[in-house]
Amino acid sequence: MVETAIEVRGLTFRYPSDERVVLEGVELEVPRGARCLLIGANGAGKTTLLQILAGKYMLAPESVRVLGRAAFHDTTLTRDRAFLGGLFPLDIDIGVDEILARATDVDPARRDRLIGVLDVDTRWRMHRVSDGQRRRVQILLGLLRPVEVLLLDEVTTDLDVIARADLLEFLREECEARGMTIVYATHIFDGLDRWATHLCHIARGRVDTMAPIGEIAELASLRAGGASSPLHRLVETWLRRDLNSR
Repeated sequence: MVETAIEVRGLTFRYPSDERVVLEGVELEVPRGARCLLIGANGAGKTTLLQILAGKYMLAPESVRVLGRAAFHDTTLTRDRAFLGGLFPLDIDIGVDEILARATDVDPARRDRLIGVLDVDTRWRMHRVSDGQRRRVQILLGLLRPVEVLLLDEVTTDLDVIARADLLEFLREECEARGMTIVYATHIFDGLDRWATHLCHIARGRVDTMAPIGEIAELASLRAGGASSPLHRLVETWLRRDLNSR
């Protein structure tokens, strides 16, 4: 079992047919079992980094490794890694129960628990659900099978307060019980002050900060000063600093 779940070494990335550098000289290590928040302004490179970790772009095998394996080249990662984010355009006339019936090698107890955590009605028809209900189904399907590394890109935006809190508690249990590693890009920080174990701040395509959350002096100072929502305050300070330095 590797102790480091994710390793990125000297990663510079441009999209094909685009000269603009999206990520430059990225160095990153995420330990196994971490719940790492990925923060940064819009356009900082968060989604691109998550997609690279998910194996969506071919890069040199030594530059990006997940669970000790090449993020793009090693196809065995398919069963150990999951990416949730972006659009979920399943809007045909099919029921959630029908989709679940087609899922093989699924633990019924895990499936039923996730249905409860996300408050999914299996009678929903996918062409009639709301954006929030569609997102719940996407998350349900993405978590049906346990993985070692979970990459989340703004997937809780459409969830209500209860569904989001219950999902975060489920994910915490997964990390603590199985050593699952999460990298979670979000702009919503309610309830995350005591949930996250690490914070990764990307600014202009570079990793500005990557540290255990308990070792970030600015956050400790905000907590000691009795600030309300100290994590939110910290992120706002960092992002304003990024904006002013452009």
